[in-house]
Amino acid sequence: KAELRRAVLARRAALPPGEVREASLRACALVQSLEPWRQADEVLVYFAFRGELDPAPLLQGLWRRGVRVLAPRCRPGEAGMLDVACVTCLEEMAPGAYGILEPHPERCPALKDHAPGAALIPAVAFDARGARLGFGQGYYDRLLAGPGFARTYLIGLAHPFQVVDTLPVEPWDRPVHAV
Repeated sequence: KAELRRAVLARRAALPPGEVREASLRACALVQSLEPWRQADEVLVYFAFRGELDPAPLLQGLWRRGVRVLAPRCRPGEAGMLDVACVTCLEEMAPGAYGILEPHPERCPALKDHAPGAALIPAVAFDARGARLGFGQGYYDRLLAGPGFARTYLIGLAHPFQVVDTLPVEPWDRPVHAV
């Protein structure tokens, strides 16, 4: 896992910003074509960093449709734990743990009740079965194990080189439905 992480992350970091932007737009168009995404009245998004495909082009359309947009935030003092908060505009975001944009803790309280119909899930790599390889700290594993995500349609966003034939799977891993 560690060797695959290093190789994929190095390749992703070497991508020119314009290429990432174009790939992100193509990925967002594909996401918009998915029925579970179009039908969801609540969705979880992430904010990209280090060459990840960027779902930001989807945000304005979601807000215009009246979709409740959720985003993860690292829980202070609890390594590996994410809270979920509702965001209604980009001004509610601030750099958080690891320099990734997160819902501002004072403007966006953590939610107790949420059940997104669809969720965008980042990863270092995915395989053909939807298994994901994260950064190894279990943030999304713990988040997706929560009751609010039991029926959520999970969508992985990845550059083509991030999709590999097979990944090792742990008992707690939850595959995505589409990559």
